[in-house]
Amino acid sequence: MPAFRYKAVAGNGEVLTGQMEAASIEEVVARLNEQGNLPLETVPAEQAQGFSLSGMFRSSGVSAQDIAIFTQQMSTLLGAGLPLDRSLLVLSDLAESDRLKRLVDRIRDAVRGGVSLSEALDRQGGVFSRLYVNMVRAGEMGGTLDATLARLSQYLERNQELKSSIVSAMIYPVILLLLAGGALAFLLVYVIPQFTPLFEQLGGDLPLLTQIVLAFANSVRYGWWAMALVLVGIVTYFQRQYRDPVTRLVWDTRLLDLRWIGDLLTKIDTARFARTAGTLLKNGVPLLSALSIAKNVLTNSALADKVEEAGKQVKTGGGLAHALTTSKRFPRLALQMISVGEETGQLDEMLLRAADTYDREVRTTIDRLMAAFVPVVTILLAGFIAIIVISMVMAILSLNELVA
Repeated sequence: MPAFRYKAVAGNGEVLTGQMEAASIEEVVARLNEQGNLPLETVPAEQAQGFSLSGMFRSSGVSAQDIAIFTQQMSTLLGAGLPLDRSLLVLSDLAESDRLKRLVDRIRDAVRGGVSLSEALDRQGGVFSRLYVNMVRAGEMGGTLDATLARLSQYLERNQELKSSIVSAMIYPVILLLLAGGALAFLLVYVIPQFTPLFEQLGGDLPLLTQIVLAFANSVRYGWWAMALVLVGIVTYFQRQYRDPVTRLVWDTRLLDLRWIGDLLTKIDTARFARTAGTLLKNGVPLLSALSIAKNVLTNSALADKVEEAGKQVKTGGGLAHALTTSKRFPRLALQMISVGEETGQLDEMLLRAADTYDREVRTTIDRLMAAFVPVVTILLAGFIAIIVISMVMAILSLNELVA
């Protein structure tokens, strides 16, 4: 029978940790509830103790995963009726890193000093986003802080799933590029120079292809530092240009006009916008405030600019769907779902459904792009290596003719 490690809070507020054998996580949770304990976290024992690359390379700072766990546990504790101060004390004991523990302690000290939880979160130097702080503030005003934190936890979990799917899809192509690029560099820097003295000793005119490959190999071998400087200069130039709002808007607009990349970027930001706005509206945040906050989570400034323009139209009495339609940037399906939500009075629900729809489309699009990208890159790199090998063979054959 599998074993599971758990964290729970006893009826007297004591934090319990341990290991239990059960058929499933649900059985562990049921047993803990029967014992009068409040389950906070239950994971397979091998997952809690085993080796993981993410744990090996984890930053010492407070990660997005830490914030997500903090949110979920806070929601559970408040929903169980524990006071805010006691909940923060429990979370401080549960913190798995010193930095997270200090963060929770600072929040608890601020709350004890008389400020609201949202204000305490806002004082943490940007650890909690504007979206997070505003949702907590709305939950405090409506008296539904536990439900608000539960929605925040779901929001953070969905965002993390989307990011994880993108990163997972990129792992194989990146490894492929590194291995093939390393093989190509090895040929140019080490293997080809071994033939150069032989070619010089025997003399004769080498084939044009061989001359080109030798010249390129020498430039890589002796001029790599110049190439590196040029690359750093180009990256620095584009970074500086991208910090300029006007230039960034121009580039982001061009990115959206690209056939496949633009479609993918639009879907990613549509999912972010819809999930953020829907979560805020679900929590009672006014539409204009929700649009102002949702605009800030978009990575493409051209789309963010269109959301800002839509907000101005909504402010004057226009509908959100119509305002976004005039921008001609957002997908028609999303606009139709928003329109239906406005007509039925369920805009928050339709935005969240649109977010789910485009999360799935993003995963599908990435899978298709990677399915096409990997063989194309493989063929290109194999072609480069083949050219190098053919150039060497041509040179050797031409020298054999000279010797003969």
